[in-house]
Amino acid sequence: AESMKSGDGTKLTVAIWDNNQKAGIDEIIKDFTAETGIQAETQVISWDQYWNLLEAGASGGDLPDVFWMHSNEVVKYMQNDILLDLTDKVKSSTVLEMDKFPEELKEMYMNDGKIYAIPKDRDSIALWYNKTMFDEAGLAYPDETWTWDDYYDAAVKLTKPDGSQFGTAMNPSNNQDGWYNIVYSMGGKVISDDMKKSGMDDPNTLKAMEYVDKLRKDAMPDATVMSETGTDVLLQSGKIAMLPQGSWMVAPFKDNEYIAENCDIAVLPKDATTGKRVSLYNGLGWAANAKTKNPEAAWKLIEWFSTKENQEKQAQLGVTMAAYEGVSDIWKNSTDKFNLQAYLTMLNDSELVFRPHSRATVVWENKNTSNLVEAWSNKVSMDDACKKAATDMNELLSQE
Repeated sequence: AESMKSGDGTKLTVAIWDNNQKAGIDEIIKDFTAETGIQAETQVISWDQYWNLLEAGASGGDLPDVFWMHSNEVVKYMQNDILLDLTDKVKSSTVLEMDKFPEELKEMYMNDGKIYAIPKDRDSIALWYNKTMFDEAGLAYPDETWTWDDYYDAAVKLTKPDGSQFGTAMNPSNNQDGWYNIVYSMGGKVISDDMKKSGMDDPNTLKAMEYVDKLRKDAMPDATVMSETGTDVLLQSGKIAMLPQGSWMVAPFKDNEYIAENCDIAVLPKDATTGKRVSLYNGLGWAANAKTKNPEAAWKLIEWFSTKENQEKQAQLGVTMAAYEGVSDIWKNSTDKFNLQAYLTMLNDSELVFRPHSRATVVWENKNTSNLVEAWSNKVSMDDACKKAATDMNELLSQE
């Protein structure tokens, strides 16, 4: 089984869940060790396993010294004294420039006025499309004039009756990189601003999900195919022509020969009625174990990751977009294989919506997914699935 031990006080353990970022992060750690003499070792743990282990660590087991936090999970960790309080360390730092990090991201990693993690990165969503398939169908590539109606029309034209190729793909669990963007661009919402009420039964949300349903029926592979294969794999195996995807997928996609040869990136469509082009966004945070044997070293590493220089380095190495203001232009130049500008346009010139969250995001997010699975597998109508999702979500939110 994968282990997550805290360091023995001489060597820090660093836990992350994305293997595509390991090489770049190790590079930044190597500089850190050269500069400070502090050793640190990165462990990559798969997403599900990561949170299971963290949970076990939080209830008395062992936690790594330094690790990633996510907006879905961070609140419960901050409220239960599991993360090292960084407030004073941030205040006395001579190298950190906290005003260069996005306000919403900083707030996400604060509780009761105290800081528990420093923003590591931020992301946005854009549209990957297969140029070869568009050329074969005689269709113009997606561009900033596209509405979701254009997306639907193209998706249908790119779907072959023999089932060998589909216009697009989306699982119920593809929320930030999928249907959330459609919901918000059509004027709907997933949760109310005060985080007390579900938006799954908002009339605009229902309208957006009807659109998703039409797309699913007319231009997507069967639900079982999508859930078993995963949408990214469908894109890289030439099964689908278009896929909204997060900027975090650029690293693996640029190493994929098929995608590098056939695909490129455009901005997401806007809604014809609202005129809104929306990107959901999120950002990870670097946090430390409250019980680490070496709080000073753990903090030094987090501080190191958060300086302008290393935020730039993260972008340059193509690890991911940086959280630090203005640094993402460097990320855009980390590869010339694709039009990465589309992600920056989504970040800078579209309406940004921070990933919907509350204290116990994961609980209702998983419930929404399982309710929507019923619609995806044609057991209930999309309308009923969304209304049930709203009822269940409101019930869960009332328990928070």
